[in-house]
Amino acid sequence: MAQNSFEVDSPPASEKKKSGRSRTWTRFGRYAGTRIFALAVTVVIGVYLTVIIANMGGYVDQIRVSDITFTVNARLAADPQFRVLSPENKEILRNAQLETEIGRLGLDRPFIARSFDYLWDGISLSLGRATFMTSNSGSSQVKDIILERLPITVVLFVTANVLVFLCALLIALALSRKYGSFFDRFVVAASPLSAAPPWFYGIFLIMIFASVFGILPYGGMIDAPPPQTTLAYVLSVMEHMVLPIIAWFLSYLFVSTFSWRTFFLIHASEDYVELAKAKGLSSKSIERRYILRPTLPTVITSFALTLIYAWQGAIITETVFAWPGLGALYATAIGQYETGVIVGLTVIFAYLLAITVFALDIAYALIDPRVKLGAKAGGS
Repeated sequence: MAQNSFEVDSPPASEKKKSGRSRTWTRFGRYAGTRIFALAVTVVIGVYLTVIIANMGGYVDQIRVSDITFTVNARLAADPQFRVLSPENKEILRNAQLETEIGRLGLDRPFIARSFDYLWDGISLSLGRATFMTSNSGSSQVKDIILERLPITVVLFVTANVLVFLCALLIALALSRKYGSFFDRFVVAASPLSAAPPWFYGIFLIMIFASVFGILPYGGMIDAPPPQTTLAYVLSVMEHMVLPIIAWFLSYLFVSTFSWRTFFLIHASEDYVELAKAKGLSSKSIERRYILRPTLPTVITSFALTLIYAWQGAIITETVFAWPGLGALYATAIGQYETGVIVGLTVIFAYLLAITVFALDIAYALIDPRVKLGAKAGGS
């Protein structure tokens, strides 16, 4: 009777499995929420420091007050009715207009109070209008100018880095099987090529393939005039991406392959790999379970660092190839002293870095069993 009662009261195996999955997803959500909160705090602090630096601790606001004063004085000086007023009335009218203009922009408040308004404006990209720059649609709003260029940068650099990652990973695995071969020695010898940045190779690639042979475009994203059909437009974009991607390959492929191949060789010499071979496991199974899996967190970390550097190196690379993305926009904004655009681009790059780090954390949680997803030490 007691045994039968125990069997009836025990939950079915399917319910236990479902409950275990539920706890796993709960821990995963808690882990992801914690990482998002930490990254959000980091981004807010970074944006606030950018606001302080861009404003030079309030000095830029003082310049704005000086510009307002000059504008008001010039406008009043051109008014015939103002000229006939007594000096006392002139001063009263001038001060009243100055107070109105300064108060309208909030420049009459302490800078520490204004800085938090600037912080929110920066985070939400509500940075007003640019002075000289406009988007392709003709808008002078800073948000429109930046968001118009964002997909262009993402398409180029994510494509280039994903291709480098896949190629380097496959080549490194192949080299770990043929240690000491001619191709292995070639990759080791070519790894110092990665000491030069992509834009360095870009200059020579443009000279060779665009100037000398004329088989690829000098730069830009599409032909002029733009193609009329969707297929022709896509093919034009792909053609213009060839040289930037080749430059990115020359700068990152060999060093990534060399470092990852080293990780694979180190793990291939471990005792548990020899034990797996003694058990008769296939080479592909050993490579996947005992070599690739334990090295994957390190490989992904290396790839994430490369992707982070990609956002930082976009300015010069896009300028060299005339690629109309965020990097080229940054260079133009600096040249034209567009403070709003500069702050907005800094915020966008901070967002991209945070998204990259968050994706790395999630990848760790999925592939590395040592990440506990917020569970207590020793807990289930």
